[in-house]
Formats: sequence, C-alpha cells, structure tokens
Amino acid sequence: MSGGDASGDGMSYDFDAVVDRHGTWSIQWDGVADRFGVDGLLPFTISDMDFTSPPEVLDALQRRVAHGVFGYTDWQHEDFLSAIRHWFATRYGTEIDTDLVVYGPSVLNQLSQLLRMWSAPGDGVVVHTPTYDGFIKAIGGLGRELRGVPAGDMAELERQLARPDSKVLVLCSPHNPTGRVWTHAELTSMAELAARHEVAVVSDEIHADFTHGGRPHLPWTRYGSGRWALITSATKSFNFPALSGSYGVVGDRDDHAEFLRRMRTGEGLASPAVLSLTAHIAAYRQGGAWLDQLNAYVAGNLGMLADRLAAAFPQLGWQPPQAGYLAWIDLRPLGIDDTALQRELIEREKVAIMPGTTYGSPGCVRLNVGCPRSKAERGADALIRALGRLV
Repeated sequence: MSGGDASGDGMSYDFDAVVDRHGTWSIQWDGVADRFGVDGLLPFTISDMDFTSPPEVLDALQRRVAHGVFGYTDWQHEDFLSAIRHWFATRYGTEIDTDLVVYGPSVLNQLSQLLRMWSAPGDGVVVHTPTYDGFIKAIGGLGRELRGVPAGDMAELERQLARPDSKVLVLCSPHNPTGRVWTHAELTSMAELAARHEVAVVSDEIHADFTHGGRPHLPWTRYGSGRWALITSATKSFNFPALSGSYGVVGDRDDHAEFLRRMRTGEGLASPAVLSLTAHIAAYRQGGAWLDQLNAYVAGNLGMLADRLAAAFPQLGWQPPQAGYLAWIDLRPLGIDDTALQRELIEREKVAIMPGTTYGSPGCVRLNVGCPRSKAERGADALIRALGRLV
C-alpha cells in the first residue's frame, strides 16, 4: 500500500499528491520571510496542512458558488446545528445542546470575547506551558496576565487557580504544541479545581479530531460546571482555515445570551461566512472517511520522523505526539543552541521550522508534518543534518 492510499470505507484518498501553494497568498509558503527573514524556504511552520480539502467539501462549495448569490446569512438553522450534533455524537459519543451553540469568525476571536466577558485588564489567565502563541498574543493583547503552568503539574495548577485574581483557565485540548491528550482523570481534576476556585474555563478543542493510537478525545461539555465554554472549528481538521468560521458551546444560558449580544452589537458579526457554513456541514456530514484516512497518513509521517530521530539521536527518546500533525521535539538533551540551530536550518538547509521560543520553551522545535510524505521526509532529514553538525 502506498503512503497515500490508506484503505477505508468507500473512496480511497491520495495524500501523497503534491500541491503547489506558491502564489496563493499562503502565510506558510508565501509569507515565510515575514517570520524567518528569507524567501524560498521549505516551510514546516504554522498549523495548516498542504492537502486539498475533502472532495465532498469541495463539491459542496462548488455547488454553493454556482448559485451565485452571497447575501447575508444566518447560522442558527438546523442544517448547521444538526451537523454539529451529528459530529459530536458519532465521533465522541457526546450529546450537544445546540441551544447553547455560538458562532464566531475564528476560535481566537471567540476566546478574546470570552476573556472580555469573564475577566478584566490585569486579571490572571492560566494556561499550560509550552503555550500556543495565539494564546500568548490574545491574553497579552487584552491586558491580562498570562500565568503558565507546566502541563500535567496539578499542584502548580491549583496554586495558580487559587490566586484571587486568576479568573480564567484556558485549556488547549488536545494540547498545542505538545500534542498531549488529556485523560478523564486529568480533566476531572481540572474541573474540580476550577469550580473550587470559581475560575471560568475555556477549552479550545480545534485539534480534537487528530488523536492517535486509540486515545479518545473527551469534550469539555462532559466536565464543565459554572462558567465554561468549548470553542472549536472544522477548519483545522478539514484544512479550510481561510474560509474563516468557528463555533462554540457556552454552558451558562445567561453567558450564552451575552456572548451573542456582544457579537451582534459591539463586534457587528451577525452574519457568518456562507462558504464556511457550507464547508462545515459537508465536512461533518460526509467527511468522516477522509479524516480517518488522513489521520492514518499523518500517523505514518510521525512514525517516519520517530524512526529517523531514533536512528540519529537515540538519546532524545522522541515519541510521536498523542494528537495532531505538529511534532514537538525537545532537543535539550543535545545541548543545542537555538540561534545556531535556526541559522543551520535557514542558511544551510533552506527550511523553516518553528523554534520552541515561540511557545515559551527554548531548546525545542515544532515541526509541521501535515503534508505529503515526500515533504515530511525532507523536513526530517534537514533537521537531523542540522543537528548533526551542531552536536
């Protein structure tokens, strides 16, 4: 079986195909110089993938475009809401109360709105470290104080949540950048601590569809009490983030109403992007087989990377993440200087790989393998060559 022809029910999808993304205004490909200072690098950077969206989604978009009229649109209708209910029921065995659903242009936009609702400038917002850089920017940009807790350190989590001015716990589930899938025991403990200290919880679950090795994703809707929200989108899983759309579940009905009021008035966002709605519905109704095969393919990319790192640097003991297509690699056992490594990657290898400093963790890198196997192999080999010259 070739790398791209993972078997599944019905159609088989080819993930080995290389799509040229140059000249498409891609941040990852065309905007690489903005972050790395050099054009023409092979990028393994921000978290979008190099695969085309599922043909089922593309067909639905083409039919909607053919209609030709793109007037103001409503998201509060059964086509969209029932697709969300269907996805959570079939993927996670979880019932969603769609009376509590909200909509926003992006997950980070929803997060910012919830932080404004549930905290004030100067208040503390607790996150697990290393931390997704979007959280760092949103929390700091709103004048809140980011309070980092090492992932898995429950004692430190309680200390930070117990501070009187800690108002919100922002949970990334599964965790970005490490790919950690939180267990039932961990989520239960987090929920108990948040309730004890009257801290609101916002659970960003945009990576939920990418768990590996049979590890189940457990939605926060099973754990939330008091003030909480689950925010997510199909854009990550089915690779259409440029269509700009997300949704969430806000647990308290008064908070739900307040969120909608703010979006319709202060934000002026009553009408969603119709193509985003179209893509979400098609993905959740028809995209399951594509996603299953994609997950198997990405797991193969991660396995390839693990094998090559083990052969070159067994002292790293690197294992693939429990979720996602972002390989978080702790290089500290090698004693590598971050600046020297980036210089080798950029100047000698001509690749762009995200440094751990972006997420508050020097000595690490984040390598995006949401791409054809041929590209993933080039990235793995470039990293290993660069490390070999520095060790």
